[in-house]
Amino acid sequence: MTASVKNRIREKEIAIIGGGPGGLTLARLLQMKGAQVKVYERDLSQASRVQGAIVDLHFDSGLKVIEEANLTDAFKTKYMVGADRYRLLDPAGNILLDDGNQVKKIGFGDPDFRPEIDRGSLRDLLIDALFPDTVVWDSQFKEMREIDGRWQLQFTNGKIATADLAIGADGYRSKVRPYLTSIEAQYSGASIIQGEIDHPETICPEIYRLVDNANLMVMGEGRTLAVQPRGDGGLTFYIASMLPENWKETSGLDFDNREQICTYLVKTHENWNPVFSSLFKTSAHFVFRPLSYYPLDQRWATKGNLTLLGDAAHLMPPNGEGVNLAMLDALNLSECLTSAGYSSLQEAVIAYEDSMIAKAAALCKETVNGIRDFASPTDESIQQMITMLSGQTME
Repeated sequence: MTASVKNRIREKEIAIIGGGPGGLTLARLLQMKGAQVKVYERDLSQASRVQGAIVDLHFDSGLKVIEEANLTDAFKTKYMVGADRYRLLDPAGNILLDDGNQVKKIGFGDPDFRPEIDRGSLRDLLIDALFPDTVVWDSQFKEMREIDGRWQLQFTNGKIATADLAIGADGYRSKVRPYLTSIEAQYSGASIIQGEIDHPETICPEIYRLVDNANLMVMGEGRTLAVQPRGDGGLTFYIASMLPENWKETSGLDFDNREQICTYLVKTHENWNPVFSSLFKTSAHFVFRPLSYYPLDQRWATKGNLTLLGDAAHLMPPNGEGVNLAMLDALNLSECLTSAGYSSLQEAVIAYEDSMIAKAAALCKETVNGIRDFASPTDESIQQMITMLSGQTME
């Protein structure tokens, strides 16, 4: 790296809005290159909430970035050994596939190895690698103003910060994105109902044993049920199906009424094995999530002092790539910002955004094209899932 490039990045105040895996990874990579970075996170503290279910990192994205951040050894102490297993059932409860991705013994260094880690553990790992006080907690973004080429950031708690470069890493409901583009998300045709189970080992032990600290899927009758462990020992489940865009408004259901949603799910799954109803009956609450995505051809006018990464930049339906892609965004952005090949931040950000958007569009297209196979599975798509999870070669 030339002296001018070093000075270009080190003389700038960089603000990352959002302390998820993408934002924290970017902070780590930039600090390794001498940058001044602050991460503004809305959570009150590092321990203020459970981060959700497990996430798997991939060889050419998440794991690659972990290696670039010199965190592989730390990752190996935190990942969940064996949690990359899958068990696929039909609605009657018959096992169609068990531990299919363990056909061959694989581990670190194998392109097919996708180790799972609790989202909270991943966040802790990344935070521990940052300089003290890098993350500014209780900082929910409110608005920002551009003054003489710099950003003045305001948060809902009344605090104000300034930055030469701001990066929106604040997820699919990004409040930073509108400062860069007015392009809105569009509906994929599929939605999920999400539930949360606390203490499943005691309140729904049969499901707890079926999950066995790994991934459980049930496919059939026009929907898919997926169940994953949470970092605190609980379970998160998702029911995916194809629904009209206005379904929530026309269904007559109140998702703040737990009993009403439970009754609805038990009724719609009355032909399924009763064990699955125990999930609905013991869920602490329910959330309805339409699955949307940004247009594949999206592009905005680049600003040299503002950009996006992760879901804030390229929202797409869940496909196992979200965290991996956000971490890869972080790596690519850090490389562009510190590359001697660009004479200005504007050029560096243009190069990053062109690459980032193209990469995400290819993955999003594949996901949207296959959303019906997942959310409304047929015998053929179920067999394709079995083939994929078992590691077989599809003809």
